Amino acid sequence: MKINDILKLVASVILCQVAGFLGSLFTTPAIPTWYATLKKPFFNPPNWIFSPVWISLFILMGISLFFVWRRPNHPKFKMAFIFFFVQLILNILWSVAFFGSGHLFLGSWISFFSGLPSCSRSSISLKFPNLRGCSSSPISYGLVLQPY
Repeated sequence: MKINDILKLVASVILCQVAGFLGSLFTTPAIPTWYATLKKPFFNPPNWIFSPVWISLFILMGISLFFVWRRPNHPKFKMAFIFFFVQLILNILWSVAFFGSGHLFLGSWISFFSGLPSCSRSSISLKFPNLRGCSSSPISYGLVLQPY
């Protein structure tokens, strides 16, 4: 791997971790307050698991971004980049709407719309060689369960 690729990988992962951190600024204060009072389904995981899972998902998103970024001459490069950043921004907005504002309905809609570019990005990325889109697939699954 070239030094330029290593820098792209590090930058991609850091960018995604910054997005996750921005979302956590709205999430963390809400966990012990109004979120604790919600009636949750039986399959809702314990609160302590969210942080490591989301950190892992944002790392995978960064790896996905890196694989796309390495191929700027690919015909679907621009579309994959646009879908990636739309989904990343919607992911932050979900935390703001759901945890920051406590708007469950708005959070659910943002979660739904986050899934569209995420799934599109996954299918576009999968057309890149070496199964590069596999690292973006977990966030698509996470978005399905996000409203719960």
